[in-house]
Amino acid sequence: VVMKAAVQWVKDVSFVAESGSGHAVVLDGAPEYGGRNLGPRPMELLLMGLGGCASFDVVTILKKARQQVTDVRTELNAERADAIPAVFTKIHLHFIVTGKELKDSQVKKAVELSAEKYCSASAMLSAGGVEITHDYEIVEG
Repeated sequence: VVMKAAVQWVKDVSFVAESGSGHAVVLDGAPEYGGRNLGPRPMELLLMGLGGCASFDVVTILKKARQQVTDVRTELNAERADAIPAVFTKIHLHFIVTGKELKDSQVKKAVELSAEKYCSASAMLSAGGVEITHDYEIVEG
């Protein structure tokens, strides 16, 4: 499977990234590096991609398990190295799963399956030495 993307320089340290599926997002650097704060930083986008990948897994696994999930919010906290390259060293994903009569065991299983089996972004970052942790809370509603 081949995935493609293109990144076009706009001005200063602003870029437009376009996915192979035809979607675009503006990237920009921090003002102290000449950016105008027009979009997320590239490393923020990487973190958001991980959150999206893991959230996709949790939602689809819970739906397959016939859980009445009504909302999933994933909050991510990442630590970066002080040295260049400022790689991620630790990332924590906190899943807030809302639904009706959700089974704790099913939510726990969905989070674990995402982390250990399905999320390609998580697997790739872990293989690169990033310590990734997860937890969750269940909200009735």
